[in-house]
Amino acid sequence: MIAPSRFPPLLKVGVFPDPVEQALRDVFTLVELDELGLAGRPGHDEIAGIVTRSNYRISRELIDQLPGLRIISTNGVGYDGIPLDYARRKGVIVTNTPEVLNEAVAEMAVGLLLALLRHIPRADAFVKEGAWTTMPFPLGTTLAGKKVGIVGLGRIGKEIVKRLLPFRVEVAYFGRSRQDAEWMYFDDVNRLAAHADILILCCPGGPETYGMIDAGVLRSLGPSGFLVNIARGSVVNESDLYRALADRTVAGAALDVFNHEPLDASPLRRLDNVVLAPHVGSATRETRMQMAALAIDNLCRFFDTGSAVTPVP
Repeated sequence: MIAPSRFPPLLKVGVFPDPVEQALRDVFTLVELDELGLAGRPGHDEIAGIVTRSNYRISRELIDQLPGLRIISTNGVGYDGIPLDYARRKGVIVTNTPEVLNEAVAEMAVGLLLALLRHIPRADAFVKEGAWTTMPFPLGTTLAGKKVGIVGLGRIGKEIVKRLLPFRVEVAYFGRSRQDAEWMYFDDVNRLAAHADILILCCPGGPETYGMIDAGVLRSLGPSGFLVNIARGSVVNESDLYRALADRTVAGAALDVFNHEPLDASPLRRLDNVVLAPHVGSATRETRMQMAALAIDNLCRFFDTGSAVTPVP
């Protein structure tokens, strides 16, 4: 029999990697949504916290169903799936796990970019399917010397730049304000897109950036331009992106995030100039366990002291 936790039970929203879920269960009693109120399981009024991941949404209706809710802890840096203002009005604190995933997401951004420019997924299939014996493989595009536009020069954006500079790229960035950085600043994303050969999205999600990358921005990026998105799916108008890729308004895109996840019957899956990944920017064993440790620290400290380690500002 599992010993009862000294902490109140948590509602688990979403699927976690097995080691992460075990780390959480070592400290807390976790309850699935469909288990609430079942015989021997905590009821709605006993749940004091929610533990989730950044690619899941927490609705106002769910918050209303949990009268004892005091904290929502997300394993991830993004929190646009959580109604922050509503949670605060209800007296619920929201925490995330910044910093610990910066390096893994930056690695993924560079990996996606190289996979896109050098057709690495297609090259793998080309060899495995035996095509190498019958024809030459198409030429790719070099990264060296390209103009790279960073949309959102935050912690992750800076980590991406550090990894790109050895490729001898020219960096520029767009954000809400100019930073103390040596790279060229644009206060308009369209003008950055027109300047850049490659646009990398690493900005926050939410209303301010919703659908920001639309048909106009993609036209500015142009037929030799490439898009990489490791930010949030909501930042890109996916129907505009599909049309731009299909008619070669842009040369290609590499995407780790989508408006609806998991990606189902999207027409993006039919295109040969797009590289798709299943939202795995932070999905390394090391990073996910660090994220879990910080989420656990947030929950434990909050229940012990009333304050968290990394509350969402």
